Amino acid sequence: MVATDYEIYVNSSDPEDPIFALHRGGKMEIAATVPMLNAEDLAMSYTPGVAKVCEAIVADPEAAHEFTWVANTVAVITDGTAVLGLGDIGPAAAMPVMEGKAVLFKQFGGVDAIPVALATKDVDEIVETIVRLAPTFGGINLEDISSPRCFEIERRLIERLDIPVFHDDQHGTAVVVLAALHNALRVTDREMSEVKVVMSGAGAAGVAVTRMLMAAGVRKISVVDRQGVIHGGRDDLNEVKMFIAEQTGHWAKPGSVSDALVGADVFIGVSGGTIPEAAIAKMAPQSIIFALANPTPEVDPEIATRYARVVATGRSDYPNQINNVLVFPGIFRGALDIRATRISEGMKLAAAMAIADLVGDELRDDYIIPSPFDPRVAAAVAKAVMDAARREGLARRPY
Repeated sequence: MVATDYEIYVNSSDPEDPIFALHRGGKMEIAATVPMLNAEDLAMSYTPGVAKVCEAIVADPEAAHEFTWVANTVAVITDGTAVLGLGDIGPAAAMPVMEGKAVLFKQFGGVDAIPVALATKDVDEIVETIVRLAPTFGGINLEDISSPRCFEIERRLIERLDIPVFHDDQHGTAVVVLAALHNALRVTDREMSEVKVVMSGAGAAGVAVTRMLMAAGVRKISVVDRQGVIHGGRDDLNEVKMFIAEQTGHWAKPGSVSDALVGADVFIGVSGGTIPEAAIAKMAPQSIIFALANPTPEVDPEIATRYARVVATGRSDYPNQINNVLVFPGIFRGALDIRATRISEGMKLAAAMAIADLVGDELRDDYIIPSPFDPRVAAAVAKAVMDAARREGLARRPY
């Protein structure tokens, strides 16, 4: 039996594996924002002084957003069923990812985030648990919940809560893909309404990207799962895939991913697996390839560049990294600051355009999307989200 990385680490004479060392004790902590140095501090921040604030919130529940952490705090919630490329590894093993997400919220958006891992896969139990936790938070970020359960969980929470609910695996991916595609089309002088798109993957990300691209004007899109192109003639479609079949039926034809790629302008992979080089070679000249599976893209970037004008991956060691950190900190920053009741499609589209616009005149084949470390990103996304929320009547704050 091959030893795991952890077994190698704990049995090593050099216990300084940098990854395990970084994670020892977790990646985050709770810190006080007020002094606690003497009896006066104690009397003001706890009893008896705190009672005055509690009574104010009883009289006006909105006061909780001014006098507690709610206004700047998001729950990052998972059941551990679809973690990275690891799959269903359970809530305990998902915690390092949730902690990492919380750190990114703080680092890039100034948003406090609390990781919450739920020991249940039952949709009803997950929804009811989050609804009961909701008074503690200003927003809910769902993370790494398997498809198709994630769609129902998010839908039911949006219906029941009046705070932003956002499944980042769906919508964060969709926003950044749209931003990158917008600029890739500028590079190749194409129009959204005319491009032929092949989407590989019909899970959470694939469905959300498909919906967002169609909302942005894409008309010719074929979505492919393990059984081939999704179309109305198949008898193995769940409710979500049947929706895709209905929405893409005017264009998508039965066949394999290789069939769909013949003459295609754009390939977007959010599924894993490998697309044969022979299939990529059949795409249209100056094509666009977004191979986003991590760590192994569906199309090797070296192969992709032989055929495509613009290539993007989910990896940091290649140009044009499609990374959700461009999206979720700014979306929640804006939604919290404006006290949005929810995150709408219009807010997501606005976020995508804000990200795309940051590239500006520097646009080129290997720079269609800003770096995750570009300090302008979160602020630009937040402003776009707030402006959209105001236009749509979803803002509870006027500024």
